[in-house]
Amino acid sequence: MRKMAMILAATLFTLSSVPAFAQTTSDQKDECLLASKNCMNQVDDIRNRIHKLNKEIKKGNRVYSPQELKKLQDKLRETSEILRTLEKPDS
Repeated sequence: MRKMAMILAATLFTLSSVPAFAQTTSDQKDECLLASKNCMNQVDDIRNRIHKLNKEIKKGNRVYSPQELKKLQDKLRETSEILRTLEKPDS
């Protein structure tokens, strides 16, 4: 009886934690890049951020509105400028 209760408890615990491990699909918006939402435990370097922004921009109108695409392009331009500034040799 005790063993069955433990198995049931473990099963319920496992099933309740499944949504926490859900991955975003390729047709979903990246709210962290777009509006700085749902960014818990996400720290990207500049090159990684540029890669993510390019990937999201390529999704185009099937995922993002024109205003959201413009916002992502502005963020990409800004991040690229920061990278160029950091890579400049000191004069």
